[in-house]
Amino acid sequence: MRAGGEPGRVRFEGWIAGIGTSCGTRVVLGHWARSPFGAFSDVMLERADGHRVLFAPSRNTARFIADTYVFDDVRVVPVEVTVADGTWTVVAGPVQLRFTTGRRSALALLLRAVPRSLAVRPMWATAVGVPARLFLGVRTHGRARVGRREWYGAHDLHLITTATATYDGEPLGRLARVEPPVRFGFGSTPRTPSLVRVTTTVEHGFTELGK
Repeated sequence: MRAGGEPGRVRFEGWIAGIGTSCGTRVVLGHWARSPFGAFSDVMLERADGHRVLFAPSRNTARFIADTYVFDDVRVVPVEVTVADGTWTVVAGPVQLRFTTGRRSALALLLRAVPRSLAVRPMWATAVGVPARLFLGVRTHGRARVGRREWYGAHDLHLITTATATYDGEPLGRLARVEPPVRFGFGSTPRTPSLVRVTTTVEHGFTELGK
């Protein structure tokens, strides 16, 4: 499948949810409505001991994500996401996650005020990089693996108010801040558990991508 967008750049449009748990495990969900691979979801998990695991629904999505971020273990498993009345239910192999979103934050009002045509541009992600790092603890742009570069353009943000998660059937504890930051790549999710609508641009140096 030929990558969309500019030559050497691809876009992923959807949602990223990040939660921490009281046992020290942090979980990040990527739920993509549009991507070079079609619609799909993936889960990244970092345990308290620092072990990082990717759960992706196909070999090609797993390969692309693992070439962009760093993991100690990569598993290809069905990743199912359902959303109903503000409650998200996620099943990815041994991971089961359920969380509820609440109100938009004050920041969300600012994000929604930015024209989408501007917010998706890498230049905008670069321009807002400093305040995003100071106030949210996130990086909006940086270098990824194998010479790739990446930009995050946020459009909306909901706080996550409740969450339950299990790993191999073991409860991961109560909802907590995403601390320490996850170490999959150069950035993390907001310290406060959040669901962020985002356009991610990846500059990868290839013009063909397999589905």
